[in-house]
Amino acid sequence: MDLLAEYRRATMFFDSGDPTGAARLLEPIIEAEPDNSSVRQLLARAYFQSAQLNRAEEHLRELVDRDPSDHYAHHVLGRTLERMNRPADALRHLRIAAAMHSTNTDYATALKRVEGRVGR
Repeated sequence: MDLLAEYRRATMFFDSGDPTGAARLLEPIIEAEPDNSSVRQLLARAYFQSAQLNRAEEHLRELVDRDPSDHYAHHVLGRTLERMNRPADALRHLRIAAAMHSTNTDYATALKRVEGRVGR
């Protein structure tokens, strides 16, 4: 299997609005290359977009564990936890992302929304 070609196909599926199709293509790639953060991030985003939130959380936690300075992984993990109705758990990750990348308005908006839900 040409993993790069499959990754490009998966990216096309994701970009065209088919996150489930993208995930199907990415799953065997992540099995072949479990340390590939780019593939894992796209797979986590595909799971998030297709509401497979437990799977998204699993891959995002792996990314955050491997690289605690990955602000985007923290942000998407926070958003995933928010969608799972776990705002208190989401708050930590959204705060980290917003602190690391303070100019990102999406990060600030998500943080403010969850802070409002948690009351902090």
